[in-house]
Amino acid sequence: MAPSLAASLERLGHRLQELDEALADPVVAADNKRFRALSREHAEVSAVCALARRHTQRQHDLATAQEMLRDAGSDADLRAMATDEVTEAEAELLRLEAELQTALLPRDPDDDRPAFLEIRAGTGGDESALFAGDLARMYTRYAERQGWRTEVLSANESDLGGYKEVVLRIDHQGTGPGVYGLLKFESGGHRVQRVPATESQGRIHTSACTVAVLPEPDEAEEVQINPADLRIDTFRASGAGGQHINKTDSAVRVTHLPTGIVAECQDDRSQHRNKARALAVLAARIRDQERMARQAKEAAHRKSLVGTGDRSDRIRTYNFPQGRLTDHRINLTLYKLGLIMDGDLGDVVAALLSAQAAEQLAELEASTGV
Repeated sequence: MAPSLAASLERLGHRLQELDEALADPVVAADNKRFRALSREHAEVSAVCALARRHTQRQHDLATAQEMLRDAGSDADLRAMATDEVTEAEAELLRLEAELQTALLPRDPDDDRPAFLEIRAGTGGDESALFAGDLARMYTRYAERQGWRTEVLSANESDLGGYKEVVLRIDHQGTGPGVYGLLKFESGGHRVQRVPATESQGRIHTSACTVAVLPEPDEAEEVQINPADLRIDTFRASGAGGQHINKTDSAVRVTHLPTGIVAECQDDRSQHRNKARALAVLAARIRDQERMARQAKEAAHRKSLVGTGDRSDRIRTYNFPQGRLTDHRINLTLYKLGLIMDGDLGDVVAALLSAQAAEQLAELEASTGV
């Protein structure tokens, strides 16, 4: 094991002891927010420490097998058994070391946050809006599989179904993996190739939607917005919702005048709650804009393996006649489009996370000269 990796694991072991002590503290237990955050960190650190213990055990197994091989002499059966033990231990040690290196890579502090997921119809007219509806369903089904909660914050429905624009808030409810960490690579252009329901001659059309995934800011780190920089408009909500929601000015649109960024919410009957949600979305969009500008400066000399997240990037193609999904950033092709559109995004998300980890490892090796 590399000395730097061993040192990192030693620090992690000390951190696990600190977390054990903190979680046993009644003061911490009484603070639900802090207790949940520390519990999640404890689970992550425990998992890495378990890998480290397994690595240590297999190192011991390898040494024992190598000693057995040296002492085997002319006993063919004993030599064969010892050789198999050595081969298995060496292979598992390589795998465990790779897993440990990946687990110790720097994490995006936003990964554990809830997220706002925005889908907008692009080129393709009504078919694009229908595809936006299909994407919203796909992400909602994926969220259900993860045990997440999904809320529709605003929706501009098209005449034939689907959405011209829809904004979802997805929350892991304090348990399970963070939403933003698993969905952040969905930002970009999504292209669909299929025969539209409105196509009478059976021709394949191509249309597109854009997806943006923004981490919900932490209350303590939320963007400070000057109320004088805001224009707040109220209007009647559109779409389904019963008589009340359509007859009162409960929907709220908030415009940040310095940047021109707009957010709206019409999901709730309460104007006050809609305003609060719209302000939360606005803060996330402003924060995302600031982060994108910062990342552009830091990464101007290269393009990330998994894309920059630029809304104009064509990141993925959904080919319905062939039942094929292709993610162009990592050259991933899967022939299970029906399952994916029903929310089975696990293989896609895992491949994108692996690609990111591989790039981080390559950058780390290049910077350290390994």
